[in-house]
Amino acid sequence: MNMQENARLILGLRAKGWTDTEINDLVLWIETGNEKYNPEKKEEKPHEERK
Repeated sequence: MNMQENARLILGLRAKGWTDTEINDLVLWIETGNEKYNPEKKEEKPHEERK
């Protein structure tokens, strides 16, 4: 993944409401495989109906 793709991923996760700590932990988990960084499942909010 190049830097442009990384930036888009981070911006997309921020837009979804992820905190910078959650994003950093996800990246660390992907790179290291260390389970202490494994993201925990969040409850999803119901999608609003688009008009």
